[in-house]
Amino acid sequence: MLAFGLSPALEASKDLSVEETLSALGKGPMLGSSTAPVTIVEFADFQCSFCRKFWADTLPKLKESYVEQGQVRVVYRHFAILGKFSEQAAMAADCAGEQGKFWEYHDRLFANQGALAFTQSKLEQYGRELGLKAGNFKRCLANEKYRKKVEGETAVAFSLGGRGTPSFFVNGRLMVGAQPFDVFQTVIEEELEKSLSRKK
Repeated sequence: MLAFGLSPALEASKDLSVEETLSALGKGPMLGSSTAPVTIVEFADFQCSFCRKFWADTLPKLKESYVEQGQVRVVYRHFAILGKFSEQAAMAADCAGEQGKFWEYHDRLFANQGALAFTQSKLEQYGRELGLKAGNFKRCLANEKYRKKVEGETAVAFSLGGRGTPSFFVNGRLMVGAQPFDVFQTVIEEELEKSLSRKK
């Protein structure tokens, strides 16, 4: 596992609640409505097989049951702990995000997960397949424009108790591992219940 020093802003966040610390990261790629009562923050690594399992098995069910109903939003954060290719894939996803294609690129990375799937030439190939402006994308990758962001998010995951990938925070509640849909469902329903009782 990789460990990184926290930036001064994140050092200061040690006194904040989990939810305040997560929001201090700023806006991240999001699925769903920004006003959804339940927020799932996913910290994942594109090389992690359990992260792929969540993407393939659980995320589609969450989208159908809660995200599309406006009850849950999912925010993606990097937890790039499996080495150089993980970091490169994470930075590439954010470079794709500059062109409005984060989620399509995210899906492409998980779909192609495997040995040598995240070399520079493969990452550029996925960008071409998705119709990204090649020059801009290549420059963004070469400059490692998002390295600090990737390292910062990874450091935050560690600081909040994430010890493996994927790690999730459901309205600030930590869940580790590619939990099945029914486990998420139980926690989401509890949080929706709380949200309703606060409105009464």
